Amino acid sequence: MVVYNFYLFDRVGTCLYYAEWCRRKKAGMANVEEYKLMYGMLFSIKSFITRISPVDLKDGFLCYSTSKYKLHFYETASGLKFVLNTDSGVPGNLRDTLHQIYSQIYVEHIVKNPMCSLGDPISSELFKSKLDEFVRALPVFSAKTS
Repeated sequence: MVVYNFYLFDRVGTCLYYAEWCRRKKAGMANVEEYKLMYGMLFSIKSFITRISPVDLKDGFLCYSTSKYKLHFYETASGLKFVLNTDSGVPGNLRDTLHQIYSQIYVEHIVKNPMCSLGDPISSELFKSKLDEFVRALPVFSAKTS
């Protein structure tokens, strides 16, 4: 199984951080355009699911998959959106993993860091290294891109 990339958006759609590991194909557009496209898709899917669901969704949108990849999604109460793309073979959703990234890495190294301004793109090397270390240690992480 493979982890492809990670996005962190604020509540208005600004990409605060992006990282990739085993991404095989580039989007063929500028990064800023890709971020807008991803956020727009998340916004649309979330809206669609909320409207079409026959029951009140406690957790909301968690993940979706195609034949090639799976998108895992976690949104905090403050509107931060964490997105992790993996190959489609990852079982279930990685909501708990994304919550760990939020609580153990984002909160500890961004929120509690007086040198970081909330709402600005993340430039903290400590955050970057801790996230990379965390993702590489996941059971679903593999450098194989078969």
